[in-house]
Amino acid sequence: MFSIGEFSRVSGIPVRTLRFYHEQRVLVPAAVDAQTNYRSYDQHNFDVARVIVALRRLEFSLDDIREILADCDDDRDVLVHLEQQRESLTKRLEHYSNIVRQIDDLIHQQRHAREEEQMNAAAYEIVERDLEPMLVAGIRMCGRYSECGKGFATLGRRLGRHIAGKPFCLIYDGEYREEDANFEPCMPIRKRVAADGVSVHELPGGRCVSLMYRGPYDEMGRSYARALEYAKQEGYEVQLPTREVYHKGPGMIFRGNPKKYVTEIQLPVTKS
Repeated sequence: MFSIGEFSRVSGIPVRTLRFYHEQRVLVPAAVDAQTNYRSYDQHNFDVARVIVALRRLEFSLDDIREILADCDDDRDVLVHLEQQRESLTKRLEHYSNIVRQIDDLIHQQRHAREEEQMNAAAYEIVERDLEPMLVAGIRMCGRYSECGKGFATLGRRLGRHIAGKPFCLIYDGEYREEDANFEPCMPIRKRVAADGVSVHELPGGRCVSLMYRGPYDEMGRSYARALEYAKQEGYEVQLPTREVYHKGPGMIFRGNPKKYVTEIQLPVTKS
């Protein structure tokens, strides 16, 4: 049997830590004198202490070690737990490696978006202009903004030669909506025509804040921020629906290069 001091020396565990392990029921001495509270340790305690030291070096928590020791009868059982810990750490490593890759992608995207916005700001000025009333054919939709392409395809098939200008989208939401956006793909037309599922109506004119944007549709946020900030500075209230006019975008067959898309943001405004 070893005294607590002797056991501390042979096990490499400080005395105060041995007392703490005893209190936590992780390493219980072989014997404890009822009157003096004198702790004595045996060879089995030494074997357990060796496992505890090894597991602590592997960053097992004290709760994990207590669970392992409670379930394990010999070193072979400990190996099972070590293998489980290794598998868990491997999965966590893969998880964090994926997060690092995603952060790298995000940094690249944000840098690119910032550079593109600086180029847009240098190339395109915010202007105010008056929009003329316009006869349009549209399809009112509710869903994702990315689905407006389906509406344009339908308009193209059903209107054909009656189309008289650039496609554009009326956006009826005053906020971003992910699944249930309210929008209307539209085409200017020369005269009223009847087509299934297509609404023909007069779009009123009026004052608008206009800003050209060059780049992918999903990176237009910074340009919208510029236009909205300008409208507020000038004392305007933005009226719904706002408009996106697609001067250059994906074709009916080929998607093209999104970096070269050209979109005009039009914010109809009135004085506050």
